[in-house]
Amino acid sequence: MEHEIDLNEALTYIDPAELDYQTWVNVGMALKHEGYSVGVWDDWSRRDINRYHAGECAAKWESFNGSAKPVTGATIVQLAKENGMTFGCGEGRALDWDDYIEYDGSRPQDDHVVVDKKWVEGRELSVPSVWDPARQVITYLETLFEQNENVGYVMKSWERDGKRLPANKGNYDRTAGQLIEELSKCNGDIGAVLGDSDPDGGAWIRFNPLDGKGVKNSNVTEYRYALVESDSIDIERQNAIIRELELPVAVLVYSGGKSLHAIVRIEAANYDEYRKRVDLLYNICQKNGLSPDTQNRNPSRLSRLPGVQRGNSRQYIVDTNIGKSSWNEWREWIEGVNDDLPDTENMAAAWDALPELAPPLIDGVLRQGHKMRIAGPSKAGKSFSLIEMCCAFAEGASWLGWKCAQGKVLYVNLELDRASCLHRFKDVYTALGLPPNNLENIDIWNLRGRSVPMDKLAPKLIRRAAKKNYIAVIVDPIYKVITGDENSADQMAHFCNQFDKVCTELGCAVIYCHHHSKGAQGGKRSMDRASGSGVFARDPDALLDLIELDIPETLLKEEKNKAICNICYDALMRNGYSDVSQDDMVTARAMLEHAEKHLPADALAEVKQRIAAAEKAAESRTAWRIEGTLREFPKFSPVNVWFDFPVHRIDMVGVLRDVDAESERAPWQKASEKRKDQAKKQNDSNKVKFENAMITANFGEAPTVEMLVDYLSVSERTIKRWIEKFGYRVDKNTMAVLKNDNGTT
Repeated sequence: MEHEIDLNEALTYIDPAELDYQTWVNVGMALKHEGYSVGVWDDWSRRDINRYHAGECAAKWESFNGSAKPVTGATIVQLAKENGMTFGCGEGRALDWDDYIEYDGSRPQDDHVVVDKKWVEGRELSVPSVWDPARQVITYLETLFEQNENVGYVMKSWERDGKRLPANKGNYDRTAGQLIEELSKCNGDIGAVLGDSDPDGGAWIRFNPLDGKGVKNSNVTEYRYALVESDSIDIERQNAIIRELELPVAVLVYSGGKSLHAIVRIEAANYDEYRKRVDLLYNICQKNGLSPDTQNRNPSRLSRLPGVQRGNSRQYIVDTNIGKSSWNEWREWIEGVNDDLPDTENMAAAWDALPELAPPLIDGVLRQGHKMRIAGPSKAGKSFSLIEMCCAFAEGASWLGWKCAQGKVLYVNLELDRASCLHRFKDVYTALGLPPNNLENIDIWNLRGRSVPMDKLAPKLIRRAAKKNYIAVIVDPIYKVITGDENSADQMAHFCNQFDKVCTELGCAVIYCHHHSKGAQGGKRSMDRASGSGVFARDPDALLDLIELDIPETLLKEEKNKAICNICYDALMRNGYSDVSQDDMVTARAMLEHAEKHLPADALAEVKQRIAAAEKAAESRTAWRIEGTLREFPKFSPVNVWFDFPVHRIDMVGVLRDVDAESERAPWQKASEKRKDQAKKQNDSNKVKFENAMITANFGEAPTVEMLVDYLSVSERTIKRWIEKFGYRVDKNTMAVLKNDNGTT
């Protein structure tokens, strides 16, 4: 019983969205049994955005009245342990079941905690030295209302279970100005203006203005104030906490009983905003030891009216206009009062003792613990490149020519079904020729169909990865988890901040995949091609971008020629034939002739199969250029690669060096080049037909123009144009068509 454990920490390991209803209820019962407040259960339950309903926890809480076999904090501890939490104290001691579990909201890691509840000292109330009931009410009205606003109040009470309660709706059809004027003339007899109150019950007033037609929430005309009332601690400590919290209190009233009534400036534009602000207000009060009565949430709620007797005590104003002057000022202050930002440091002190730079994760590209974005158009093989990267990390190999550090990596798969993803990893390993010696270094989190916005995914990811010692977390692709409008700078800044959290909490790099915007990209800088806000270009430490290259027909023919030559040469060598000249070695037609002449039938059949497969692969291959923008390293020269499904291979010989990106040429340029290619093909075809006719039209002898016209069935004009174009002439004596003496065209 000597050890203290904060169940708030255990709750961070339990996702309410993953629990059934009864287990969720058990958590609430355990918290109440251990002395926690309903606010702790309510705050935790809010994480289940689909099932959470405001007020449900408070209503359920009241039904937890204890039992002979209570649900205890051990239930929460066990759930946390099942979700990866390990408990320790001092020298790594494991949690015992009889350990003492205590809620201590004063811990500095708790958000919005200002008051150290263990050390808060009570503050005595300022009792009015002169009792002036009319002045008390006038001050209250002048502080909270405009002259023309209707005020609701109740002077009569009735008894239930020993308590005095407001007797009816009371009055609500008089303005603050009317009441102030009459109270100023009543000579201290407020009963003559408001009606006599019951001495034992006191009186009540509504702190928000009404429309004069009723006292429901719908009758409230301005959502200006909220009531904070708590009777769980003594009056002096209530007074101290309210002031230490700097609550923007317009009027602080002693109720004449066990509590202070703080009328807090909410300044909401509508009822929905009012509810959200009151929830936040109550939550922060709860964390700081002031447990507000949640039944006071309504904007039409009654509060204690100062200036009247309540039993042996009086209801009176303790203070006005204390704390921050407005809701916004207080909100900004409470958000920043206990931030976890580091202190500033002086460069002079660090000059001779500079910290070590994070070691490279990808040599010359990315450091460990930093962020990288990979972007490209559809079908660039981005996912395959990331899987290749995972394999490189696992085995300590190179990725696209860059040496990678070795370690554990988490691949967050948001797009592929589980089977496809696992097959891809095996296919990539095989295609790369990597021996799978360290498969235990690769963890895959398959979330297709289960992805959630990144601000919800990040804490789940951090919790699962906390003790795995990953060197990198790869998220593929991010469009599945983007929170908000990807063209909004502030929303995307919030989105990218989630990657910072993952980096900071796990001490690893985050690498994510994004897509290009629509339209031509060749004229843009590589860092600006990704879709969405410019935040995507400014946030990462390294940006790699893939853009497709437009493979010329001649290069495709060269690649096919090279493949045919290599296949034939390999088969000839294996079959003991090496009498191939250097010229033949680079000519597909010559190598095929050698193969057909010197290979046995089965070997030749295999060669033809391999050639057909190689030609098909060459036609399906795409070429890509990788460009980068780096924060920590010098800019590298563009890297040209072939995407030879399922892996990318570097262009080691440089055939892609001078190839333009597909989108770098304007549409009219592409059309012009297409016409030129078509014209060249047509021209080559006509030349072949003409030269064949020169041989056969006159049985091997030089034909005349007339013979060629008859043989080819074209006009004389066409024949004369081809004669000139293809390097021929007409002999003036014999009228025969002859080759030019110099043989040129």
